Amino acid sequence: MTRANRFLRFTIMRRIETPSKFPRRLLERAACVALESQSGLADVELTIVLTDDSKIRALNREYLGIDAPTDVLSFPAAETDPGTGVRYLGDIVISMPYAANSAKKAGHPVEAEVQLLVVHGVLHLLGYDHASPREKAKMWKAQAAILGALGLSDIKIREE
Repeated sequence: MTRANRFLRFTIMRRIETPSKFPRRLLERAACVALESQSGLADVELTIVLTDDSKIRALNREYLGIDAPTDVLSFPAAETDPGTGVRYLGDIVISMPYAANSAKKAGHPVEAEVQLLVVHGVLHLLGYDHASPREKAKMWKAQAAILGALGLSDIKIREE
């Protein structure tokens, strides 16, 4: 499914193996606000996949060599469609059970946690990282500003 936006052509492949239904509009809004916070972005695509712990664990093992589930993985692409000129940023994969557990531990709704993970994933697609203290400070500052714009300034960015 694709949604046209002034900054974003947004594609969501929805794979949820739990009985819950996650509001698509929250995914879209988090991605759009994250992209709008970064100057110079227009007409881009990305994919968000909502999945379970076993699938994200397999991806984590295959691509990062870590045999454990995680909350979010980002796969930057930075490709441009030669026919349309639209830039494809990449894929964000979120484990819903992991997000639900993290939200419970942090004491906030899973909807807020998933929006945090979308923002985190978008920033990775845009080149942000947190491997060094300096990079981390820059990414966490951008993340906090975006969460504030989403009305989620009370969400604390945790590391497990």
